[in-house]
Amino acid sequence: MAGMKIRSFKPGDSASLASIFHEAVHVVGRKDYSQAQVEAWSPKPVPADVFLARVSDGRSVFVAVSENDEPVAFVELEENGHIDYFYCHPDVVGTGVGTELYERLENAALAAGLSRLFVEASEAARRFFIGKGFSLIKRRDFERNNVQIHNYLMEKSFR
Repeated sequence: MAGMKIRSFKPGDSASLASIFHEAVHVVGRKDYSQAQVEAWSPKPVPADVFLARVSDGRSVFVAVSENDEPVAFVELEENGHIDYFYCHPDVVGTGVGTELYERLENAALAAGLSRLFVEASEAARRFFIGKGFSLIKRRDFERNNVQIHNYLMEKSFR
């Protein structure tokens, strides 16, 4: 995507990232999950202060931004190698932004000396992570807001 760069998270990004998460779940997630499932996954965008508090725990957050510094996608790497949120605005899905973000995250993980990455991936993310060399460990079925939903535990080891 022309003009796109990746930078570290800034507290002022919180509202934008919460919105990207919500829109990605409802647009991209809807391709693989029912309306009830996406509504249970993200009933409404979380407030910016709640988002900021969640990402202020020592994790690294990488943000892909447009040429005017507007966030379009983001990924979070926790200190133990867990990839938590990884969402792209629906307008940039399929443009290579996710791949660039993932490469930035993997380079950071290697630089930090991590030996493995792991993630609980949605259906769309499962397809993405398989393409990045992750192994499928198991399907996880669970309930969120009284709705049955699933994801996949996946990992990638560096040896």
